[in-house]
Amino acid sequence: QVQLVESGGGLVQPGGSLRLSCAASGRRHNDYAMAWFRQGPGKEREFVAGVTWNGGSTYYLDSVKNRFTISRDGANANSTVYLQMNSLKYDDTAVYYCAIQVTYSYRPEFNVRTMDYWGKGTLVTVSS
Repeated sequence: QVQLVESGGGLVQPGGSLRLSCAASGRRHNDYAMAWFRQGPGKEREFVAGVTWNGGSTYYLDSVKNRFTISRDGANANSTVYLQMNSLKYDDTAVYYCAIQVTYSYRPEFNVRTMDYWGKGTLVTVSS
């Protein structure tokens, strides 16, 4: 049973920073890409950032490039993925979801339909 547990959400002022974490458990092998998605009020869920199974390649939504950084630790079966979010804007307000896709691809297709497992989400609110 795969489980993804997110943490680190909260209230932050515009221009501030937050770091989200997501701990994966239940996999027998390090055979999955990890990603963050978000869903803002009245919006569809969208891809934010992703990292390949070995941490070697990262991908970002254009609007978060140079502000957000995704990383993962552990070459073992149960990795933790992080999302460092800097220079936060009002538009970054959303529920942030961690997700994994079982793949060894170096160019995973990160979208809502292709992810295999999801966390329950953590709320990030950017407000003054």
